[in-house]
Amino acid sequence: MQYGEFDANSLMYITNRPELVFVRGSGSWLYDEQDKAYLDFVQGWAVNCLGHCPPEISEALATQGAQLINPSPAFYNGPAIELAGLLTRHSVFDRVFFANTGAEANEGAIKLARKWGRLNRDGAYEIITFEHAFHGRTLATMSASGKPGWDTLFAPQVPGFPKARLNDLDSVKALIGPKTVAVMLEPVQGEGGVIPAEPDFLQALRELTREHGLLLIVDEVQTGMGRSGRLFAHEHAGIEPDIMTLGKGIGGGVPLSALLAREAVCCFEPGDQGGTYNGNPLMCAVGAAVMRRLTSPGFLDKVDETGRYLGAALNELVARHGLVGERGQGLLRALILDDDRGPALVKGALEHSPKGLLLNSPRPNLLRFMPSLTVSTAEIDEMIGLLDTLLHATRKA
Repeated sequence: MQYGEFDANSLMYITNRPELVFVRGSGSWLYDEQDKAYLDFVQGWAVNCLGHCPPEISEALATQGAQLINPSPAFYNGPAIELAGLLTRHSVFDRVFFANTGAEANEGAIKLARKWGRLNRDGAYEIITFEHAFHGRTLATMSASGKPGWDTLFAPQVPGFPKARLNDLDSVKALIGPKTVAVMLEPVQGEGGVIPAEPDFLQALRELTREHGLLLIVDEVQTGMGRSGRLFAHEHAGIEPDIMTLGKGIGGGVPLSALLAREAVCCFEPGDQGGTYNGNPLMCAVGAAVMRRLTSPGFLDKVDETGRYLGAALNELVARHGLVGERGQGLLRALILDDDRGPALVKGALEHSPKGLLLNSPRPNLLRFMPSLTVSTAEIDEMIGLLDTLLHATRKA
């Protein structure tokens, strides 16, 4: 594929991309080089929490980009201090380490837990994770993930990640041993099919980890930053984890992630952890702008309300088309189909004319919805109308 004088084959092949190039975006809409509009219910996989090119982010990038971009993480900078302060002010955590991707944040959480285990639990290093979990694409985070097939893709795996079953406390208990240092999970398994951890399970898991002197790590890379209708999804269960990771929405579209921990767990020493771009003022200025918007009066209440509206609209499709059901939290939701036509629906939505629709099918039998947190009910109605047409069309095929 050509773009101007350049050939797209210069990009390394890692995924099947459609023959189109997006050139601009605004709110819930993307536009390709032919100026065709696409209603975006993927938003970079839950990254663009305020939609495409929101003024807060554009202004933060322009202002900070003209002042200071990267003095190196060996020095303090104002935006990093401000964003860390906002995150600790609005959470139960005391310290923040900034990185660039969710995988980096999770890798940092694994390292922190293992260091803590060496100092406090006689070298314990195993972290219990869960089947169908997704924690990133580094070797350690792939090993921590429970995605089928990942145990052999880049074998051998990093050891130390026994797998329990989500919402099954007995399966966790059975794996606890002298080498166990922590339990790590997503409050909602996004890549696994938008499967929420039940509040009573999270509460019981918190009690179990405390009883055994283990750390509880919540991976909120996808569920954090307002996606669930609360600032952090674990808040729905009223628990206080020891470590939390953030990514995706924290940067609203730019590369930014964070590892947060309670003071008692913070045991890194100089040289243990770092990163060339970590905590740079350009990205942190964006993160601070995102945080100020998410914590503004009424914003999260509106997200919760819109999430309920989306859930109800999806349930109407369930009833109309005889589908299996709908599940999720806030504006991270899934429509469970009655067959494996998810990829066909994604393709049909993309190619629909005159307007396209961006959907995601992490499993063949379901669709995942991750719109901007600022998506309107009118845009939800438009998406539902188009999806209704596609469901009818694929049923006839």
